[in-house]
Amino acid sequence: MKQTIVMIHGMCSTNSHWANYKQFFEDHGYRCVTPVLRFHDMHPDAEPDPALGTTGLLDYTEDLEKEIKQIDDTPILMGHSMGGLLAQILTTKIPVKALVLLTPASPAGIMALKYSVIKTFSDIMFKWKFWKKPFLFSLKTMKYGVINLLPPDEQEKIYRTFVYESGLAGFQIGFWTFDFSGAAKVDKKKITCPVLVIGAQKDKITPVSVVKKVAKRYKTVSTYKEFSDHAHWVLSEPGWEDITGYIASWLNDNV
Repeated sequence: MKQTIVMIHGMCSTNSHWANYKQFFEDHGYRCVTPVLRFHDMHPDAEPDPALGTTGLLDYTEDLEKEIKQIDDTPILMGHSMGGLLAQILTTKIPVKALVLLTPASPAGIMALKYSVIKTFSDIMFKWKFWKKPFLFSLKTMKYGVINLLPPDEQEKIYRTFVYESGLAGFQIGFWTFDFSGAAKVDKKKITCPVLVIGAQKDKITPVSVVKKVAKRYKTVSTYKEFSDHAHWVLSEPGWEDITGYIASWLNDNV
């Protein structure tokens, strides 16, 4: 039976952004499941559901847990950005064969508010009650902090595929010290499967200094790999095949 990879997308994204990785891993014999987070299954030009603004990390993980439990296999979880944090949370709740974290958001306990992170979120986080409203990064912000290594014509094209995100989820990740629900907490003792953490040297929204701390958190079971010619959008930056190739090799050795 084919091994299953559940690919969890990140902030302002949809499952369509896994297209390259899904094709690659299916070509290598895996079954790939690409769920879409609550309220993200929308047209990029549409107005968001107002309830998105107060949808939190635990709402996302609850939905994902229900969906994953319908799979007749213990899966490999692969998460990008915020999806990497959701994957960490899920791994404390359900059986998982391995965990692959691509430029992941960090759990509570790791301070992630570096200069480039604050600059990326600045047009959002300084708005009153942003934690109760849906938000969407501007094209200028995305070009700076997320898709900075894509060619200019591709930046414009992919920006038109991004959707609104939850202000509450952003608050729970960035300001976990003030989140009394503890949504971003991850009990590291419960993560015992092999963990691969991918960092990108030119990443501005999840800097390698932070991603290294995520890997160190699971040091007894983790492998850290850093790519010098990549930034945050490892899903389709030029040379993304180098990353999928490394992941495939790691999975062959560890799963």
